[in-house]
Amino acid sequence: MLVMSACYSGGVSAEMRIGFVDTAKLMEAAPQVKAAQSKIESEFAPREKELVDLQREIRTLDERLARDGTVMSESERAKLERNILGKRRDLKRSQEEFRDDLNIRRNEVLAKLQRDVFEAVNAFAKEQKYDLILSQGVVYSSGKIDITDGVLKKLSK
Repeated sequence: MLVMSACYSGGVSAEMRIGFVDTAKLMEAAPQVKAAQSKIESEFAPREKELVDLQREIRTLDERLARDGTVMSESERAKLERNILGKRRDLKRSQEEFRDDLNIRRNEVLAKLQRDVFEAVNAFAKEQKYDLILSQGVVYSSGKIDITDGVLKKLSK
């Protein structure tokens, strides 16, 4: 959209091309986001499976203790209880490590995606000869100046 701007030096007025981009929409709809999510899921799937297997093993041991605990010798029962307690500790530690590692990885990927979106917006603005691109904090923008779909197309290439 072309808008008459305030006067530049010397009293000469010039047209400015202003656009708006919805970065939240870009961060949801860009193909790079979906690819990154799939990559992270596949990267962490084996560890998640290990956690699920450990939970299943603990549940099986709990069921065995509940079912056979009364007929076990005191030493067998104590050994099984210690085993369950140890596995619960391992599970809790592994879950915390998993969450921490997943959050770190997500933040790394998010930072790269934000850089890619920023670069795509800049490239699009330069190609289309925009003078100003607005983003966050805009209360209203008409569809005439929304360039989000154009940037999405650029990101899709």
